[in-house]
Order: sequence, then structure tokens, then C-alpha cells
Amino acid sequence: MPKMRKKSDLPAKTCVVCGRPFVWRKKWAKDWAQVKYCSDRCRSDAKKTTAV
Repeated sequence: MPKMRKKSDLPAKTCVVCGRPFVWRKKWAKDWAQVKYCSDRCRSDAKKTTAV
């Protein structure tokens, strides 16, 4: 089995919409450099504010 990591050991970023910190997730492994939003809600809110 793979070695377990503590959540505090994972890389973290700050969401550009809400400003909250979020940590790396396995599903983001391939494109971590392009991840900007912590959730789908923040992604959709960002699109709403740029469309106005």
C-alpha cells in the first residue's frame, strides 16, 4: 500500500474567487498548475462575474 500523507503535507493554493485555501486532490494530479478554483460553485461564480 502507498504511504499515507497528512493533509498538512499536501500542496495548497488560495481560491481566486472566495479567497479560501484548498489542498491538492488526486483528481487534480495531472493539471494542478491550472487549478484556480476550490469548487464548482466558485468556478460558476467566476463566470457569472466576468459575463456581467
